[in-house]
Amino acid sequence: MTRSSMSKSIIRHVVLIIVTLIMIYPIFWMLSSSFKPDTEIFSTSNLWPKTWTFKHYLAGFSGDAGMNFGPMFLYSFLVSAVVVVGTIFSSSLTGFAFARLRFTPRRFFIGFMFATMMLPAQVVMIPQYIIFHKIGLVNTFVPLMLPSFLGTVPFFIYLMVQFVRGIPKDLDEAALIDGCSPFRLFRSVIFPLAQPAIITMSIFSFYWTWNDFFGQLIYLSNPKIYTVSLGLSMFMTNMGNTQWGDMFAMSIVSVIPVFIIFLIFQRYLVEGIATQGLKG
Repeated sequence: MTRSSMSKSIIRHVVLIIVTLIMIYPIFWMLSSSFKPDTEIFSTSNLWPKTWTFKHYLAGFSGDAGMNFGPMFLYSFLVSAVVVVGTIFSSSLTGFAFARLRFTPRRFFIGFMFATMMLPAQVVMIPQYIIFHKIGLVNTFVPLMLPSFLGTVPFFIYLMVQFVRGIPKDLDEAALIDGCSPFRLFRSVIFPLAQPAIITMSIFSFYWTWNDFFGQLIYLSNPKIYTVSLGLSMFMTNMGNTQWGDMFAMSIVSVIPVFIIFLIFQRYLVEGIATQGLKG
């Protein structure tokens, strides 16, 4: 490596480190503030607390803060896990059908799917709420989980279609010669090979459901079945009395599952987004 290229590499790494520190500084500040007394959070800009306290974390799970985050985390995990299962079920089957099966209205359905990708989620939220309200499912977890089984997220279907199209059709022909039905072809050949795309769908659906606030705010009005997103909003009152320390502590705890999942599955996430399929 020449001196010029080495200098450019050093400058590039220094710039990247500075940008990274700027981006993660708010997280470090929130983590530090979660261990500070309430009187110290905004009185000093030091990241290192002068007085360490764990009362904010204990208050979030003991009920001293006016709520117990234990059940809220359980409900969030339950809703997110069911949504992931529903997303895999509906999006993988639909994506396989669009990419491999030949039927008359296929082009129309694909075009309709692309059209719905351009619609904001808020456009269909009111009609969905009216439907669930009329059948008496408001204030339950069903409206948050049921749409995932019906393929209501076109992005995941599109991701699956693109990945399946990258899988050589020679495998389909060989499976059909061996007597595989279309469903067995999907189950035994396509589904295992589409693992990166499926894991990508799972990660994104988990993230979006775990962090969803607006949808859960609409359908859940009973504090006893609140999820983490709604629980964090309860720290802020209309009177301006915000429990900052407790909110920062529970925010840090709520980020941990998302961070762990990303670390474990980041390799599959990159493969799935690339949608390269198989290379000959």
